[in-house]
Amino acid sequence: MDRRKFITTASLVLPLAGALPASALSFARPDKTKPSEENNGPHEQKAKADYTIRIGIGLVEVGPQHIISTVCYNGQFPGPLLRFREGEQTIVDIYNDTDSPEQFHWHGQFIPVSVDGSTEEGTPCIPAHGMRREVFVPKPAGLRFYHTHTVARGDLSAGQYSGQVGPVYIEPKVKPTGYDREEFLMLKEFEPYFMRGGDMSSDFLSGPVIPELKAIQDKREKESPNKTKGYEVGYKVFTINGRQLGHGKPIQVKYGERILFHIVNGSGSEIRSLALPGHTFKIIALDGFTVPNPIEVPILWIGTAERISAIVEMKHPGVWIMGDLADDDRGNGMGTIIQYTGQKGKPQWVKPKPYLWDYTIFGKKNGYVPQPDETIKMIFAKQNAADKGFNRWTINGVAFNMGQMKPMFHLKKGKRYRLQMYNASDDIHPMHLHRHSFEITKIGGKNTSGIMKDVVMLGGFQEMEVDFVADNPGLTLFHCHMQLHMDFGFMALFDYV
Repeated sequence: MDRRKFITTASLVLPLAGALPASALSFARPDKTKPSEENNGPHEQKAKADYTIRIGIGLVEVGPQHIISTVCYNGQFPGPLLRFREGEQTIVDIYNDTDSPEQFHWHGQFIPVSVDGSTEEGTPCIPAHGMRREVFVPKPAGLRFYHTHTVARGDLSAGQYSGQVGPVYIEPKVKPTGYDREEFLMLKEFEPYFMRGGDMSSDFLSGPVIPELKAIQDKREKESPNKTKGYEVGYKVFTINGRQLGHGKPIQVKYGERILFHIVNGSGSEIRSLALPGHTFKIIALDGFTVPNPIEVPILWIGTAERISAIVEMKHPGVWIMGDLADDDRGNGMGTIIQYTGQKGKPQWVKPKPYLWDYTIFGKKNGYVPQPDETIKMIFAKQNAADKGFNRWTINGVAFNMGQMKPMFHLKKGKRYRLQMYNASDDIHPMHLHRHSFEITKIGGKNTSGIMKDVVMLGGFQEMEVDFVADNPGLTLFHCHMQLHMDFGFMALFDYV
């Protein structure tokens, strides 16, 4: 039984763990703190910030008479769109109006540890009721985003289960062409709850299942005294830009218009799909990086924290639902309405034909891939319900220890490394590397090149190889971007020696 089917029939639903502090409602109070002096010279301290972000409680009207209270940025969800210029220094003041320390992660940017926003790497936290001024040079160009990087574990009001997500667009020095206007879409679920089991199928991914990897999990489950499946997270509310399908204004379009959709999966734990009946998506960038082979596809599959930039040419008039393929998720809000000028009537949904997601179609054909200086082998495995009812996750047999935070892998600056990843579990894993990008060199049994990313989905019992250059010194975090997986061991640190 896959996760989506399980959600509709699950009989075990646990209450939300923890409550948000009432004092966090102070996101709009006058500032009485001073900027941290860390990493900032006198000039930056006196300069006016380009953006100000406040972390605090906000109210999100997801549907008619349905308002959700959650921690978010500037009292809204999604957080404000931040537009930077590639290579030009920016200043951002971040205020934490909650009772707990916070981390603010600049996902996908090549920046120092001091501002990346990860406790595991050593970024200082933003203290409760304090603030931090961050000065950095935004890069690389393209679609990025920002989000909290705190550990949630069993608290479904914390971490990426909250509303702490917002988009970033770093303007390239040469503006892309071929479209008329942009639309930013943030995909996000709310009202999470715990349930037993319900692993998500990865059968939408191209590539074979490797029997040897399946045998590892089968052997582990057979030998384990614990036969119980670990907790998983389900959701009751699904939104695009904080609104359930049918609530809020439709996206108005004109016949012949070319719209560049910038789509971010801001979920804490869900893989998303999107289709628009009668239209195709011409993908021009993945995770903000221009793809070597822009190509049209009928369906988008977007892993947790992945981003897609795709042009849709509006040439099929009507009132349509752009939504998730899963009927339950779409029915509970994961969709938005596309309305052509002059068209009226009930929004229409037409179920698309099955489509396998294959990263390699966006890559170079017969492209050259340099040989790595070193290959690092990684085996990902699951121990069912091994940590107080939650699954424990390991890399090469080791679960990350938040107390020790000891680096597992050691890099040399300027060297090219190949990560050989083997998924010995039935779960899908969106793998993320901080402060660097990587090139997919093999996935789903196919060799490829030229596809640069910072998150990529690895299917159950599948393998993948990615290459990266160690060109940003400092501790570097590598992890599955599922909040529940990373909180229970699925992380590793690289350091430069």
